[in-house]
Amino acid sequence: MKATFDLPEDVLRRVKAQAALRGQKLREVVLEGMLWVLEHPAPDRTKGKKARIRFADGAGIVNSGVGDLSSNPKHLEGFGRD
Repeated sequence: MKATFDLPEDVLRRVKAQAALRGQKLREVVLEGMLWVLEHPAPDRTKGKKARIRFADGAGIVNSGVGDLSSNPKHLEGFGRD
């Protein structure tokens, strides 16, 4: 089967150079990369969502005693500075 697609110029140049260094054809290097992606699937990105749901019941149960902590600029003085 034949596939046609566009690559950014810099990526194509790097892949061609890699193929030359390996003594392979461009097609072989591209195929190797595609197979690697298929064999190493992306991590499950829903795990973080499950954790947030799991801890949702505990959110906000600790009272700092400061009612305007998130809205009063004076509480942010020096925040993020060493």
